[in-house]
Amino acid sequence: MKKITDLKPQIKKPTRYNVYLDNVFYCGLELETIMKHRLKIGMDVDEEFLENIQLENERLKALDKALNFISLSKKTKKQVEDYLYGKGYAKKTVDEVISSMGGYGFIDDGDYASDYAKSLSSKKGKKLIAMELRKKGVSDKDMKDALENIGDQTDAAKEIAQKYLRNKTLDRQNVMKCYKYLLSKGFDYDVARSATENLFGDEEF
Repeated sequence: MKKITDLKPQIKKPTRYNVYLDNVFYCGLELETIMKHRLKIGMDVDEEFLENIQLENERLKALDKALNFISLSKKTKKQVEDYLYGKGYAKKTVDEVISSMGGYGFIDDGDYASDYAKSLSSKKGKKLIAMELRKKGVSDKDMKDALENIGDQTDAAKEIAQKYLRNKTLDRQNVMKCYKYLLSKGFDYDVARSATENLFGDEEF
């Protein structure tokens, strides 16, 4: 057993305290954690007890950082995990934070994928949206459901094609470039062809 000989608020963050055992610095803890466990000067504690408190304290800090991270926009589970790992948190802490946030509905990859797909459906094709969602860690099922909700993209492709060809000569060369441009934006071959054929007429290209 060791004795808590001092609890000093940190200069840069007064809500976080430095804990001293037998006059030697041991760790830093949030004031909330200290109050919850009723830590005070003169109290006898064992190091295992303090280690468990430290883990809880780290989880609270990580949770706070994660909530700030998602405050401006929705994030996927993978994005939050990558952020916390980047901050140096251990896997156990990250897993606990992700579990807590998921339980409260702060992280929902299905909801994220649906909103993401809808917001970009007029600018990008399903193939490109799917690739971007995979990079963000969205599962194949959530991605598939989100893309199905978009529906047919022919009208969106036609609008993009019209903008691309605006002020250009409507000839075979430019229409072919437009077709390739639609493919580069992630539209399916059939959708891109339908959009360009609609503009070019019945002539094959």
